Amino acid sequence: MTVPFIDLAAQQAEIVEEVLPVWRRQLASAAFIGGPEVEAFEREYADYIGVEHVVGVSNGTDALELAYRGLGIGPGDEVIMPANTFIATAEAASRIGAVPVFVDVDDEYLLIDPDAIEAAVTPRTRAIVPVHLFGQSAPMVDVLAVAARHDLAVVEDAAQSQGAVCSTGRAGALGRVSATSFYPGKNLGAAGDAGALMTNDAEIAATARNLAAHGSSVKYVHDRIGMNARLDAVQASVLRAKLRRLDRWNAARRDAADRYAELLGGRDGVRLPSVRGGNEDVWHLYVVRVDDRDRVLTDLSAAGIGVGIHYPMVVPLTEAYAALGHRAGEFPVAEAAAAQILSLPMFPHLTAAQQAEVATALDVAVGTTRRVA
Repeated sequence: MTVPFIDLAAQQAEIVEEVLPVWRRQLASAAFIGGPEVEAFEREYADYIGVEHVVGVSNGTDALELAYRGLGIGPGDEVIMPANTFIATAEAASRIGAVPVFVDVDDEYLLIDPDAIEAAVTPRTRAIVPVHLFGQSAPMVDVLAVAARHDLAVVEDAAQSQGAVCSTGRAGALGRVSATSFYPGKNLGAAGDAGALMTNDAEIAATARNLAAHGSSVKYVHDRIGMNARLDAVQASVLRAKLRRLDRWNAARRDAADRYAELLGGRDGVRLPSVRGGNEDVWHLYVVRVDDRDRVLTDLSAAGIGVGIHYPMVVPLTEAYAALGHRAGEFPVAEAAAAQILSLPMFPHLTAAQQAEVATALDVAVGTTRRVA
């Protein structure tokens, strides 16, 4: 690739000299599960997000399941979420017998539509799951208002928003409980799978910690059927090093987003993303919308530009959720966007020269030129 979609090696190069001595100590002490590195990361991330409790876990999907279970959500309970999300948001609910209820999104930001949430509430609804997609913050003021009217919990899916801020605070600290993923490609990514649950509720945090350790708070004493979902110390050491750089890396992403806006603005055939007033987005992804998307993607790939689609199909229309009986056309905004969205290269070490290459290749692929005012 002339321009990669993401450059994780550049991130690792920044932290390697800091992390290697920690890894050597871990190898020498055999302290691989839990321990001081995990405890330190949980404290540091709690301070960063602005919550009382962080429970480090194995991955983002397990974090979501633990969040649902911590609220007492179970078989037959309904959980409202946007149709355009990664399947883990729904999968974690399905794994405990809960029912994902999908709703459409707004056309400007492609985030959950509060009016659609209101229309989807039933007596079986237990929670709303706003997804902070692409590095944005969902419309939390409106989401929390709907939740308050119906006495529902809010579970934030903050897997794409580490460091994002909206008018009411930092993403991940606004609902009853939130979950995040530290998959390597995230803004704050581990060197493998990892995740976390965040909350101000001590009872939810304790329940999650217990469930994540086979339902045990005392070795070989099991209070309930849990799961093996603990964060390992090797990943915690990587996350601590990257957390110290996260604000700087997010600022670099915002600079790159500004450059894209300048390079790509004023073109017919390319719809650029917007930032909601009051938000400070962290640009996990830079998502444009184009017609004939699949051909444009093929042309960009042939030109050496790394691109992606997040996501090519809305979750309720995937085969995994065929049993729910959804049909094409039920989620018109999300479905239309799924046919147009294209994720361009975005990472902290992306250079202006690389972005210029992306812009040139996109011009050729789309067949447009910049409009003259």
